[in-house]
Amino acid sequence: MDSLSIFNELSELVMLRINSCSEIVHPNSWMESKQHKDYDLWYIQAGQIEIRVQEEVYLASEGDMILFRPKLAYTATTRSNECHFIFTHFDFGLGNHFGILDNFQLSGIIERTLVEEEIRLFLEAYDQYKQIAPMSGFRLKGCLTILIAKILEHYGQGHYRGEFINNPSNRIQNIDLEKLQPIFDFIHEHLHQTLRVGELAEVAGMSEKYFITYFKKGLGVTPGRYIYQLKMNRARDLLYSKQFSIQQIANMLGYPDPYTFSKAFKKYYKVPPSKFGW
Repeated sequence: MDSLSIFNELSELVMLRINSCSEIVHPNSWMESKQHKDYDLWYIQAGQIEIRVQEEVYLASEGDMILFRPKLAYTATTRSNECHFIFTHFDFGLGNHFGILDNFQLSGIIERTLVEEEIRLFLEAYDQYKQIAPMSGFRLKGCLTILIAKILEHYGQGHYRGEFINNPSNRIQNIDLEKLQPIFDFIHEHLHQTLRVGELAEVAGMSEKYFITYFKKGLGVTPGRYIYQLKMNRARDLLYSKQFSIQQIANMLGYPDPYTFSKAFKKYYKVPPSKFGW
């Protein structure tokens, strides 16, 4: 299992909130030096923009996107007669971890060819948003989610790596998911068993109390919540396949009996497994 799989496994716990979305035109004399408290995504509609991060210089042109992570210090300058771009400030979290994207090298200039269809959908939603059309804010959030998912997909496939330099504080966060990778693998390999947090802590070489804190810091949810989510995802898929009885599924997911499994399933999906999908 790769680290990016957590966004699919825990998709119900992903939170994306748009704080602002608008467009701006700057003349050729424009320059700003900033760092933002949230994520900032620019779509360049016209012109060229030079971005300086520490001592490195990058150039973004019409059709490109620029993704800034929170607290990234940069200087932006117009490199043409003027520049025109749409900017979107947003928060992105998984569980209680609102810096989860910082574990991946995403900040940088994204060429339009990588996300062409997703940009088209986003721009259509933005036009509706400007006109204050019904449900336009909801649609804009959905299209931004699709766009971020596509960027993550390209990152996972090795087609994209953000070029902006990571600062030391963000490198500290990277350790969490890297050190938890063996735990993710262990859970997936033993999902058919009853998994106990103490057992996982032993695999990680940590005390149980420290492991729970460490896991939640890295993933935004407790180990128990993560295991429960995976079991419910797997139960849903097995029920949809219509190939197994409830007794068999309970056994396959490490539940001692069908009653315990059905109780856990109903708590999550609000219906018993025997009625799921009807």
